[in-house]
Amino acid sequence: MFSSLTSRNYRLFFFGQMISVSGNWIQTVAQSFLVLDLTHSGLALGLATGARFGPMFLFGPWGGLLADRMDKRRVLYVTQSVCALLGLTMSVLVATHTVNMPLVYAIAAGFGLTNVFDSPARQSFISELVPRDQLANAVVLNSITVNSARVFGAAIGGSVAAFLGLALCFALDGVSFAAVLAGLAMMDGTAIRKAIPPEPERGQIRAGLRYVRSTPLLLVPLIMIAVIGTLAWEFQVTLPLLASKTFHGGPGTYGAMTASMGLGAVGGGLVIAFRAPTRATALATSAMAWGAAIVATALAPNLITEYIVLLAVGYGSITFNSLAKSCLQLAADPSMRGRVMALWALAWMGSTPIGGPIVGAVGEFFGARWSLLIGGIPTVLVGMAALRVLRAIDRSSAAAPAQEQTEERTEEQAGEQTEMLQG
Repeated sequence: MFSSLTSRNYRLFFFGQMISVSGNWIQTVAQSFLVLDLTHSGLALGLATGARFGPMFLFGPWGGLLADRMDKRRVLYVTQSVCALLGLTMSVLVATHTVNMPLVYAIAAGFGLTNVFDSPARQSFISELVPRDQLANAVVLNSITVNSARVFGAAIGGSVAAFLGLALCFALDGVSFAAVLAGLAMMDGTAIRKAIPPEPERGQIRAGLRYVRSTPLLLVPLIMIAVIGTLAWEFQVTLPLLASKTFHGGPGTYGAMTASMGLGAVGGGLVIAFRAPTRATALATSAMAWGAAIVATALAPNLITEYIVLLAVGYGSITFNSLAKSCLQLAADPSMRGRVMALWALAWMGSTPIGGPIVGAVGEFFGARWSLLIGGIPTVLVGMAALRVLRAIDRSSAAAPAQEQTEERTEEQAGEQTEMLQG
C-alpha cells in the first residue's frame, strides 16, 4: 500500500505536498466565501474559479513542453515560490480591506498562470522519484495526499474563515508552500531519475498531440477527463452554492462538506493503493459509479444525508482520477510524459473556464441541485460510452502476450528444425 514511500525523495515530496495542498484548500474555502461576500452571485463565483483555471485552458500544452525540456525540480522551485507570494499578497489585501473583485480575478489568474507550468512539472516529476514498478502506487498516494489535504485544509479553512477571518486563511496558504520548497532542497539530486529531454525543435507541441491521437490508451481517458472535468469537477462552485443557498449555511458548512468528500477520497485512495485495478474498463465503471454518486448528492433531502453521500462522491473522485492518471503515466513515453500530463491538466482543470461559469449560472438561476445534476448525468453517460472502447483495448492488451508467446514458440521450432537439418 505504501511501497513508493520507501524512496526518500518521494517521501519528501509526499509530505511537502500534503502541507502545501492543505494550505491550498484553506485558500479555496476562503476565496469562495470572499467572492460570495463581495457579490452574492453564483455566476461571479464561477467566473472567479474560471479565472484561476483559464490560463491552463489557453497555455497548458506550452507548460507541458517546458516540463519535458527543463529540470522539473528547478521549475517547481520557481512556481511554488510565486504561489507563496500570491497567497501572502491576497492576505494583505483582505486584511487591509482593499480587496475587490478585479483584484480577486487578477490574483486568481496569477495562480492559474503559475499552475500552467507547475502542474505538468509536478505530475511528471513523480516518475523521476520512484522506480517504474512503484509509479502507479506513487500516483495513487499523491492523489491520497491531495484528498487528505482536502479533509484537513477544508476543515481548517472553514473554521478559520468563520472565527478568525479570511485574511488568515490566505496567509496560511502562502506559508504552506515553504514545506514543498524545503522538501525540494533536501532531495538527493543523484537519485532523481531524470528523463532524457527532447531536443528543442519546431512542432513539438503538435507532435505531442499527434502522439496522443494515435494512442487510444491515452486518447480515450483524455476525452473522458475533458467532459467530466468541464461539468462534474466543479465542486469549488457547486458546494459553496449548495451550502449557502440550499442548506443556508456558511463557511463551516462548506468546509464540512468538502471534508466529508475528502474523507471518502482518502478511503478510496487507500483501497486503490492496496489493490489497483489493471484493466482499462475499470476507468469506465468508476466514471459511471462516480456520476451516480454526484446525482445522489443533488437529490439528498437534508444536510446529514448530504454529508454521507459526499463520502461516496469523494471515493468516486479519487478512484476515477487515480485510474486516469495512472493510465496516462504508464502508457506515455517518458519523453512525452510532460506534454501528456499537461493535456491531463488542460482537460481536468483547464476546462473550468468553460464549466465553472456554466455551472455557476445554472446554480444561480435554477438552483444548486441542478448545478450538480448537469455534472453527474454526463459523467454516467461518458462512462457508458467509453466502456465499449476500453473493453476492446483490454482484449487487445490480453491478446498481445499470447501472440508474443506464439511467435517465440514458432521461432524456437524453426531453430530446432534448422539444427536438425544441419545435423
